[in-house]
Amino acid sequence: MRIIRALSDVLESDRGATAAVGNFDGVHLGHQAVIDTARRARPDAPLAVLTFEPHPRSVFQPDAPPFRLMNAQAKAHRLEKLGVDLLFELAFDDALRGLSDTDFCQKVLSDGLGLSHVTVGADFQFGKGRSGNSKSLQLAGPALGFGVTIADLVAGDGGAVSSTAIRTALSEGDPRRAASMLGHWHRIEGPVIHGEKRGREMGFPTANMDVSDRHLPKLGVYAVVVDVLDGPHAGSYHGAASLGVRPMFGENTPNLETFLFDFEGDLYGATLSIGLVAYLRPEMTWQGIEKLIAQMDQDCIDARAILAQLT
Repeated sequence: MRIIRALSDVLESDRGATAAVGNFDGVHLGHQAVIDTARRARPDAPLAVLTFEPHPRSVFQPDAPPFRLMNAQAKAHRLEKLGVDLLFELAFDDALRGLSDTDFCQKVLSDGLGLSHVTVGADFQFGKGRSGNSKSLQLAGPALGFGVTIADLVAGDGGAVSSTAIRTALSEGDPRRAASMLGHWHRIEGPVIHGEKRGREMGFPTANMDVSDRHLPKLGVYAVVVDVLDGPHAGSYHGAASLGVRPMFGENTPNLETFLFDFEGDLYGATLSIGLVAYLRPEMTWQGIEKLIAQMDQDCIDARAILAQLT
């Protein structure tokens, strides 16, 4: 998958694509439906996704708590797995967010990217002040040389599939409900960083990851699936992970510590993708390290049992 981050980088061979347009945070089933609709609209054209970095919500609400389900890298990996050929990841800067809906259609979709077809969700809004929507886009497209398809919203057992509903499920410690809307396990992706190395001292060496820029699922211990995306240990593993502030050791910044089962090696600097499968228990304070180690042993037993049932 080719990633283009500026209109000036668009090649002639990139033009003529059929594109799904939106933020696609989480790349959930609703997003996947928009992408599939774009694919069907022009099966003869390269399949593209047009999205924006940083997420517009973080620009307009800079003081809001972290809300993103995935960072840009994780989003790109998920889109590549869906067979997307081109990712137009445009900077959501002053110039872009100052465009009217009419100018966005002309300068970005038509002149800049040269799209042959555009697909959006029924609730899509765009342009300065959200002046445009899916219907106005559908009216503007033909005059600018691209077709437009509006994809219906996707509903699940609990109602409309949305990033908000997924965040709620994760906050309630229900990764399986989140996965039913995502179409995949919710994943936390990033590089392994150095921690306090307490786990190693207790016989549970963990891979530490920063989670400060994303929505935090319910703090606690999870059964997880792990993909090591690069380096000499690249591959898939099972494990148990603790997401939280480590209350036994004072006040700490939240992070994710993952213990990979049946693994030996150095993961520092490698990029990991941690899929949350099942919530095992909340964070707790124990009277002594021995009791904590005993609980960690039990957590691993419980996680192995759950993960053994995956197909």
